[in-house]
Amino acid sequence: MILKAKHNFFLDPFFRFYVIWKMKQSFYSTEINGKLEDKNQPVLLLCNHISWWDGIWTLYLNQQLFKRKYHFMMLEKQLRKNWFFNYTGGYSVNPGSKTIIETVNYTVELLQKQSNLVLLFPQGSIQSMHKSTFQFSKGVESILKKLQNPVQVVFVVNLIDYFSHSKPTLNITVNEHLGEAHLQALEDSYNRFYNQCINTQIKKVS
Repeated sequence: MILKAKHNFFLDPFFRFYVIWKMKQSFYSTEINGKLEDKNQPVLLLCNHISWWDGIWTLYLNQQLFKRKYHFMMLEKQLRKNWFFNYTGGYSVNPGSKTIIETVNYTVELLQKQSNLVLLFPQGSIQSMHKSTFQFSKGVESILKKLQNPVQVVFVVNLIDYFSHSKPTLNITVNEHLGEAHLQALEDSYNRFYNQCINTQIKKVS
């Protein structure tokens, strides 16, 4: 059986408070770029995975923009090690095991409720933000194929630069995916968006 998310009445709000404090302490500034219309639908975030910060950044994004009940898929061995995350929206995935079907079905179940947001890292592992192309796992396509209700699919790109400051500036850029839901279309669309974000970032210092 998978570990399902358990939003604890104390730990969950404490963690959200901690995120705001941690962001202010660690970054010179945080910029959220891109315009989105709230369609009053469940939200599926597809985000690049560049560090352990990613979950904190997207939780901050949710607090500022979407204001949904936050959920995120996490490797089972990491979730058991960092049990705290299970009580703040984390649920388990174990690639290569029979429980992967249960994880997919649970994600679909979460995305049936308008009040929910689910974060996925479709490339499946931490990779350098200097990569220009990402390959998505098949699980993302499986989830979208099983959905019977409208879901707002949002691409997220997180990039950091120091410029002339001692602390980094975080740029979070969002864009709604309105195209097809099959794997190759998602990959191609995300990679185009990611490289647009890189080019925008370069122009900030040129």
